[in-house]
Amino acid sequence: MDLETINFKIENEIAYIELNRPKQYNSLNQTMADDLFKVSLECDDNPKIRSVLMTGSGEDAFCAGGDVNSFYKYGNKTSSHLKEVTTTLHGAISRLSRMNAPLIVAVNGVAAGAGFSFVGFADIAIASTNATFVSAYSKIGLTPDGSSTYFLPRIIGTRRYTELILTNRVLSANEALDWGLINKVVDFKDLKDEANNLAKKLASGPSLAFGKLKNLVNNSFLDSLEGQMEYESRMISESAKTKDGINGIEAFVNKKSVIFKGQ
Repeated sequence: MDLETINFKIENEIAYIELNRPKQYNSLNQTMADDLFKVSLECDDNPKIRSVLMTGSGEDAFCAGGDVNSFYKYGNKTSSHLKEVTTTLHGAISRLSRMNAPLIVAVNGVAAGAGFSFVGFADIAIASTNATFVSAYSKIGLTPDGSSTYFLPRIIGTRRYTELILTNRVLSANEALDWGLINKVVDFKDLKDEANNLAKKLASGPSLAFGKLKNLVNNSFLDSLEGQMEYESRMISESAKTKDGINGIEAFVNKKSVIFKGQ
């Protein structure tokens, strides 16, 4: 896969996505959006990928948002350019949020703008103690993108989300943890190992059931109680037909450990 701004590899059924523009604080331009879309297709389509770990290169930033300098160069065509960038980016996010493999985001520094949005569509988010979180969109007179207005109000509530958008308040890692934006805070030196250990654990789980779970959660804000319970009924029934579901039930009854194959 030909990528310019992302380091991507697959090892032991884990896909590693590293945003790699450290001199630009891993900010997002059209090339990175294109690369992320390519990577999202692989993560979504490859059944051998059973968990995905995303982080940023360097020690300063996870992702500092959109590359405003590159946008500025388009002059009076900036509007059209932003539509192209976001359309590509949103295609990637749609696949990463709906794929079977759980997505872990390891926030290793500043998460601003689009980087802030990335935390929202992750299934699990871990941050280092030096991480900070800020919307930053209204600071330059723009509105949020990258699924920010979909996932983040559901995670932290509309009141808090609106405050962050309007005021550009910067959250520390511990504040983000207190708000429920992230799951855990660890020392910077421990972030890589902590995230990797979690990725390994999830890669050994029932991948098809994980995918159904993600869809259930995403659907839960859109459906009625009865509609959601009907969806639950269908998903648990389908899960029971999978090899992992069959083996999991059998192992439980016989008091044996189970090895899930992601099938």
